[in-house]
Amino acid sequence: MSASTALTKRSQEENWLPILELAIKEVFEIMLGCRVTPSAETEHGPHGEFTAMVGLAGALCGILTVCCNAKTAGLIAKGMLGGTTISEDEVVDALGEICNMITGNFKNKLAGTDERCMLSVPSVVSGGAYRFHSLADGTSVETVALFEGGPVVVRLQLHN
Repeated sequence: MSASTALTKRSQEENWLPILELAIKEVFEIMLGCRVTPSAETEHGPHGEFTAMVGLAGALCGILTVCCNAKTAGLIAKGMLGGTTISEDEVVDALGEICNMITGNFKNKLAGTDERCMLSVPSVVSGGAYRFHSLADGTSVETVALFEGGPVVVRLQLHN
């Protein structure tokens, strides 16, 4: 990798957090009709009972995850589906779809990646007793947004 390519890559990585935060903001506004507010990572740890994930392959290789507790996941599902009683299957589907839309929105904001990067089908892990480990050994960008007072942790992990 040449010095100019390395500089360009580092510059892109430094700009990924604002792009990711914009993607999150837009998806929540469009799909749930509400604004999310940023939160300091120290205020809310990445503990959650639901983790949705979407893989990226091609121009970008890695994974984007959305993690939250059961209450917040249920509120997201209610906001998307408009119901008062939501099943766990609906919660899983809604959170997976939110993760998918955030990943797609983020990817489409990066010049040159929209057609050269594929997304996987969303997957969701649920339960309180699990740890998530990604094998992505490159860049990691994380942000926390508050939705209805509950933290939603979004992490982008990319291979070098």
